[in-house]
Amino acid sequence: MYFYQQNNFSWLAFIFLLFACNVSMIGYVINERVGAIVYNIFHSYILSVTLILVSTIITLDWLLMVSLIWTAHIGMDRMIGYGLKYHSGFKDTHFQKV
Repeated sequence: MYFYQQNNFSWLAFIFLLFACNVSMIGYVINERVGAIVYNIFHSYILSVTLILVSTIITLDWLLMVSLIWTAHIGMDRMIGYGLKYHSGFKDTHFQKV
């Protein structure tokens, strides 16, 4: 959030997009295995941090904004105890059983 503020990005966009990653839960409509894979892809720091690096190298402010919001979303999930999902069920995470 510090870097988001330092770049003077819109806080309205931050609030609106903060929960956009939860769309990844739609994979659970297919089955728990696909749901866990899709959820884990969107809730892993690897993609969001990679996009932050790419956006700073090629100077794309909109990509930096989205990547910072995405990273904040992942951090928020971790802070409240939601971790990466196991194939055994949505409530089974690498932190605990939610």
